[in-house]
Amino acid sequence: MSHVTSAVRTPLVTGGKTYADVTEDISRQVEGSPTREWTIAFTISVIVLLYGTACVFWTWWEGLGVWGLNKTVGWAWDITNFVWWVGIGHAGTLISAILLLFRQKWRTAVNRAAEAMTIFAVICAATFILMHMGRPWLAYWALPLPNTFGSLWVNFKSPLVWDVFAISTYFTVSLVFWYMGLLPDLATIRDRARSKVSRYIYGAFSLGWNGSAKTWARYEYMSLILAGLSTPLVLSVHTIVSMDFATSVIPGWHTTIFPPYFVAGAIFSGFAMVQNLVLIIRVVFKLEDYITLEHIESMNKVITLTGSIVGVAYLTEFFIAWYSGVEFESYAFINRATGPYWWAYWAMMTCNVITPQLFWSRAIRRSIVWTFTLSVVVNIGMWFERFVIIVTSLHRDYLPSSWAMFHPTLFDISDYIFSFGLFFTLFLLFAKFLPVVNMAEVKTIIKSSSEKLPVSVSGVAKGERVANPTFNKDVE
Repeated sequence: MSHVTSAVRTPLVTGGKTYADVTEDISRQVEGSPTREWTIAFTISVIVLLYGTACVFWTWWEGLGVWGLNKTVGWAWDITNFVWWVGIGHAGTLISAILLLFRQKWRTAVNRAAEAMTIFAVICAATFILMHMGRPWLAYWALPLPNTFGSLWVNFKSPLVWDVFAISTYFTVSLVFWYMGLLPDLATIRDRARSKVSRYIYGAFSLGWNGSAKTWARYEYMSLILAGLSTPLVLSVHTIVSMDFATSVIPGWHTTIFPPYFVAGAIFSGFAMVQNLVLIIRVVFKLEDYITLEHIESMNKVITLTGSIVGVAYLTEFFIAWYSGVEFESYAFINRATGPYWWAYWAMMTCNVITPQLFWSRAIRRSIVWTFTLSVVVNIGMWFERFVIIVTSLHRDYLPSSWAMFHPTLFDISDYIFSFGLFFTLFLLFAKFLPVVNMAEVKTIIKSSSEKLPVSVSGVAKGERVANPTFNKDVE
């Protein structure tokens, strides 16, 4: 009797893939030699990283005076970049945790890359915390550690201290979630390894995975527990980041809408960055059958939703500033739209509110070129959002005599470039030495979401046996 698949839902895996094909297609880039494209991209990333590292050390050597900060604008690109990178890191945990709990099958092909993006983005964000401390060797003072300096303790009432706990917890849980999800795939690479060195390294990192029913059961329990722990973090981390501003009394910052507004903006920018990375991976590693237009369209729907929420938040801010009757609050927002930084405000509105509405069109939502372009535009807009919130609220305060403009210096720009070099160097290393798509989870949806059912449950494809003893033993 032939298998029948339902045409109700569009398949998430195309090309009639078998279990063997999944293993072969996704393991290929790990086991093969680096491609020419990867080598060129990695070389550029390392050069950018080295240039940026030199600039960061010069910033520390000379002091923060090399930035464009002044007596009025004490925070600028450093905190803008920090908040931007933390926001980008949100999509990975949302895809991994929340969509897992909601049993969304389309997450399986993109969760690995999104989780890696989260970890690397949080690392980039942390570098700006160290940068703007000025004396990074004293960074441990931000931790409530026993010390011999008398009553030297962190101020637990400060949201900057809450940031330390929120970011470090988020990074730790995200790292554990990402690594635990890698175990079945590391075991697959271990079993296929041809050299003793590869077999030893992947074997050590796979933590003795044997593919037994008990191991899989524990893996499922662990995934649900970590998803449950991670879900509140998706909401709490950027909420606490927003409190760096919302708990102050500065007009433009002192507002209760910041927590949900920042969370929506973080998911918005995070999904846009996932789109950029996934679309490149899809082409370079020839994974079009696993990262399909369905995945891309689903993520574009999330971008449309969160972009609309952010747009409503922008309008709400203006309404409340007027409704409050506080002239300083009203001026802060009028100054954003019509003051010296009007160009940044309208760039933000165009990129974050107007542009994403193009995704209401199904043709644009399913277009690779449009998706990539609009995702870049969204992240440009989200950077401008953070810049507008921080700089335009500070540069004109209660005293006109202290009004000042912020102009970035070479080191403001170079330290930002450093973070891109770091991010792409880490991501390219991940893409070469680890499977960028979760093989184990893609295999779980082959029967229900494949364009064509596998020829055999055992995974026989093209007359060959699956080169994965762990998987064979489990399915036989």
